[in-house]
Amino acid sequence: MSTTFTPLASLFGGVLIGTAVVLTLFVLGRLAGVSGITQRTLAGPEAGETAAAWSWRPAFLLGLVAGGALVAWLAPSAVPASPSGLSTAAVLVAGLLVGWGTAQAQGCTSGHGICGLARLAPRSLVATPVFMLAGAATVWVLRHGLGVW
Repeated sequence: MSTTFTPLASLFGGVLIGTAVVLTLFVLGRLAGVSGITQRTLAGPEAGETAAAWSWRPAFLLGLVAGGALVAWLAPSAVPASPSGLSTAAVLVAGLLVGWGTAQAQGCTSGHGICGLARLAPRSLVATPVFMLAGAATVWVLRHGLGVW
């Protein structure tokens, strides 16, 4: 599997993520940690929270999905069907493992790596390097140990 260096697309994506994080913080007063938003969406409104105050969470998640769908529709070549070459079942298992990992870490890469590091949160200063090392180790094992790619 080869990769292509795309600095402009990467920069644009980073600017979009940063803009979303800043807007979520300044407009809603909330952090844009996707795993926390997902968890709180599935749990429903908290005690004393109105449905209107809660509704930004599912709207945020819908925007993530709609944004991906829009890119896939406008530029299908930008979204390969299976970039990893793995089966659908393997991708689903991987997704479940990522969800379990974010629950264990009490946050995901967006919550810790973007929002937490920007706030110099001690937990994020530990969690983010652990995420990165675990990801690098997983890629190494899959590519070199198991020869998956």
